[in-house]
Amino acid sequence: MTEHQPDLWVDHAALRSAAAAILEASGSEAREAALVADHLVDANLAGHDSHGVIRVAKYVAWVAEGKLSPNRHARIALDRGSLLAVEGDGGYGQVVAAEAMALGLERVARDGFAAIALRDTGHVGRVGAWAEQAAGAGVLSLHFVNTSGFGILVAPFGGSDRRLSANPIAAGIPVPGRPPIILDIATSILAEGKIQVARNRNTLLPEGAVLDGRGRPTRDPATFYTEPPGAILAFGGHKGSGLSIVAEVLAGALTGGGSSHPQNPTAGRLVNNMLTLLFDPAVFSSADAYTADVRRLVDWILDSPPAQPDQEVLLPGDLERRLKAEREQSGIPIDSGTRHQLLEAAQAVGIADAPSLAAIA
Repeated sequence: MTEHQPDLWVDHAALRSAAAAILEASGSEAREAALVADHLVDANLAGHDSHGVIRVAKYVAWVAEGKLSPNRHARIALDRGSLLAVEGDGGYGQVVAAEAMALGLERVARDGFAAIALRDTGHVGRVGAWAEQAAGAGVLSLHFVNTSGFGILVAPFGGSDRRLSANPIAAGIPVPGRPPIILDIATSILAEGKIQVARNRNTLLPEGAVLDGRGRPTRDPATFYTEPPGAILAFGGHKGSGLSIVAEVLAGALTGGGSSHPQNPTAGRLVNNMLTLLFDPAVFSSADAYTADVRRLVDWILDSPPAQPDQEVLLPGDLERRLKAEREQSGIPIDSGTRHQLLEAAQAVGIADAPSLAAIA
């Protein structure tokens, strides 16, 4: 591996402007460009650089290739009260998913529960964002995501090549009087975007996470993209692999979007499907009973003596909130590879000298 070049630290507001300018020049309306850019930069702020502005160059390329359609919106394909099927029509997942979530939250307010089958939408980004959207409305949520073929990246337990998607699972739990609990995990050891980050930074992958094209363990991120391609392993061996298969069925087969398979009609482009379940915390008992029990649980967990003197007990979402506060003050680190890709994308859409790119130029 070559030596990692120092990161460029960019103010989050400036990075939002740069990303939005590139996306707007590639065909998105100004509002859509801003929404997608905000979602990506928010992922960077939370420390999920794999789902941040590193994605901009890919989105621009997909739009140019006809694999991603700007300015599409959530379209209701089935409406049975608390059950909604929403078509994304190949549009930006960050936009369509936000609109689908808003539709579901309206149903929760009316009925106490909603299930949303979102299908045929572009990359939905950091799935935890949708759990945060629900928790911000005081609603519990559970999310299962897959792709329908283009994103096959993960070897099943005991296998040596790509058969499954990364298949993230997220959950949001509002805790009145405290920050929400936000779980956001891929069922693979790594998200593919983290391999992109490692390649851009010229750093090694962790041990036991990735296989090369011959099914051998590797730490070199470049070997993941060779021919034949490498594969990511599921976390926790058979447990993660089993959860991944469940996510394939719930997000793919059940929603009608299709599970990960190269023969799917949409397998030539990145299509995310997502099953979301939303619950009013008071639907089965009462808001007071829910609040008391969740607070008691949180206090019980946090009261555990730290395993090491310099450690503390953390809840899901705590690390992301802390890093967000830090990066809002110090800026977001952009490696030289990602910076180069952003500037190339700007050049491709004809705005290489736009003032909004000054922070990364």
